[in-house]
Amino acid sequence: MGDKTSTHPGAAGRAAAVDHPSSVRNVVLVGHSGSGKTTLVEALALASGAVNRAGRVEDGGCLSDYDEIEHRQQRSVQLSLVPVEWDGIKINLLDTPGYADFVGELRAGLRAADAALFVVSAADGVDGATRMVWDECAAVGMPRAIVITHLEAARADFDSMTGTCGTSFGGDDPDAVLPLYLPLYGAAGADGHAPVHGLIGLLTQRVYDYSTGVRKERDPEPEELPLIEEARNRLIEGIIAESEDESLMDRYLGGEDIDIKTLIGDLETAVARGSFHPVLAAAPAAEGSKEGLGTVELLELITRGFPTPAEREAPAVTTPEGAPRPALTCDPEGPLVAEVVKTSSDPYVGRLSLVRVFSGTLLPDRTVHVSGHGLADRGHEDHDVDERIGALSAPFGKQQRSLTKAVAGDLACVAKLTRAETGDTLSAKEAPLLMAPWDMPDPLLPVAIQAHSKADEDKLSQGLARLVAEDPTMRLEQNQDTHQVVLWCLGEAHVDVALERLRSRYGVQVDAVPHKVSLRETFGAKAAGRGRHVKQSGGHGQYAICEIEVEPLPGGSGIEFVDKVVGGAVPRQFIPSVEKGVRAQATRGVAAGYPLVDVRVTLLDGKAHSVDSSDAAFQTAGALALREAAAEARIHLLEPVAEVTVLVADDYVGPVMSDLSGRRGRVVGTEQSGAGRTVVRAEVPEYEIGRYAVDLRSLSHGTGRFQRRYARHEPMPPQLAARIREEREKQENGG
Repeated sequence: MGDKTSTHPGAAGRAAAVDHPSSVRNVVLVGHSGSGKTTLVEALALASGAVNRAGRVEDGGCLSDYDEIEHRQQRSVQLSLVPVEWDGIKINLLDTPGYADFVGELRAGLRAADAALFVVSAADGVDGATRMVWDECAAVGMPRAIVITHLEAARADFDSMTGTCGTSFGGDDPDAVLPLYLPLYGAAGADGHAPVHGLIGLLTQRVYDYSTGVRKERDPEPEELPLIEEARNRLIEGIIAESEDESLMDRYLGGEDIDIKTLIGDLETAVARGSFHPVLAAAPAAEGSKEGLGTVELLELITRGFPTPAEREAPAVTTPEGAPRPALTCDPEGPLVAEVVKTSSDPYVGRLSLVRVFSGTLLPDRTVHVSGHGLADRGHEDHDVDERIGALSAPFGKQQRSLTKAVAGDLACVAKLTRAETGDTLSAKEAPLLMAPWDMPDPLLPVAIQAHSKADEDKLSQGLARLVAEDPTMRLEQNQDTHQVVLWCLGEAHVDVALERLRSRYGVQVDAVPHKVSLRETFGAKAAGRGRHVKQSGGHGQYAICEIEVEPLPGGSGIEFVDKVVGGAVPRQFIPSVEKGVRAQATRGVAAGYPLVDVRVTLLDGKAHSVDSSDAAFQTAGALALREAAAEARIHLLEPVAEVTVLVADDYVGPVMSDLSGRRGRVVGTEQSGAGRTVVRAEVPEYEIGRYAVDLRSLSHGTGRFQRRYARHEPMPPQLAARIREEREKQENGG
């Protein structure tokens, strides 16, 4: 890395199909929104020769930000694949959104990749959410490197940011996060800021000059070598500490000059196994230039330091019935196993499935088994079907370039898989397999929607089904209590993109309406009621009278109906009619129109007529009796209470607990969860946490996560209950 002179591959940068996993590198770019990931992908595509001119995010001309929504918002909102070629190696660059609402796209990118580039802005630093993703990658041993961007910013400081990365990412071993190159600065401008015009390799002690727009290699000037001495010694010691040759450190400390090839070999080995994380600098090419600062060095790191797919362990597989199967190997001749990491719709091609092949070789016009399990709670029914593979292609911006095959380790797009959804497994139909799913965040921000017009209503169901099939971090709920259609999303930006896609992609216009929680009613004390339904004005009449007593029961008891009629005051055949009327009225509510629960209704007495009494008459009398009892009693409005578990950095525990208390929550306990993180457990009314997904992110600077689970219904405070009743009355009266 950095010890050889690069040759520009020209048109060869446009990656084609490969024959073996050793010729593939799958790399995901990670970083907060605005760190420069998309611009870096564009710079690498230019340096590799995949494009002749780099696009700009501001102009909507970038390869990986080709969606109209991305053009309008000037930020990535979906996972994008840009394949390039360098030194005979196909590099699948996976650009991910940096905004927290689209973390589902990031996780899909992590699943498809074998290594990660963490992109850090020299102007903004490392945020908490990026540190969390770093820890997730560390937990699975994914190789990582760091790229520092925005060195042109007035307050950018490469040395300071390198130290920040060592502290943030190095953990107990900051010497595992060290730069391979140091920037060389030109003359300072009027603002005092000196531009970066080149790099000096710490191992090779060679200068890579980008000042002319083309990378040129030269010997360092005498005054340049002292600038790197301290950093060079620290890097060599860091590499030797990771070396498998235990004698290397003794030889180095004894004054022996270690051969550069040995150091580079040990460096590449340490990077590939994920124990050493190099820091590099990169910048887009100037207008008219072909190579941006540090792009060649970064491409060399990817091709020579990052592992091949065959060096990474594949996810576990089972049969669709759950029986374990032998571990997969990344072998083009092995059994076919691929996974859908992204689903999208193209106006010309139809549904496109981006798949990562883990074993075997994917070929067009072959029938495969599609298996999807484990996401039924999000509206994705378990399914096992056989489907025919359509055309294979490699995405390149808006274009799809035809492929003849996709071998183990590679990524490709498959056209027209009608049943395949994100997260599904493709395998041989003769021996179906199922991959263990990756961790997907729970959507916890609800938005209730309704069709804008009758024409939209006819298309709404199909549009929502397609939308949810594309995005497993979205959940569709048809709430039977509130009669609302609810989309559960990860945040407000996620909601905006979902509704915009419904409109632009599926032609469905919807309106967001206030989200309702499932309220209930119950009696606060024992009460009696008499239902009298008598209509006798000639001809066949209606006659039914019943007397009931209603008493509250513990939460979760439902409705009990007890018959204590004596002497046949209510004929036996009409007692079920009274119960049916009582239960029907309970469903409609007795005070504010919410279902009545947790009461015992006892039928005590009544009267009947030999001719005019009927099933319908006693149903009506039962409903009237319950309403009369409610009119004489104190009715409690019950609200759902959720068990909320918040995982947050220790620095934010106090603010989180205070915020939960302000939401009428009860903190029931806290406990440590690893270094520097705490779990806070609380019970909070659902009425107060509709926007908690957004508010917690703001409160914890993006580091907090939470889960919620329904616990029970509890009486609502009288003042709030009165306000809700007033709002309900206004709605019913058209106010």
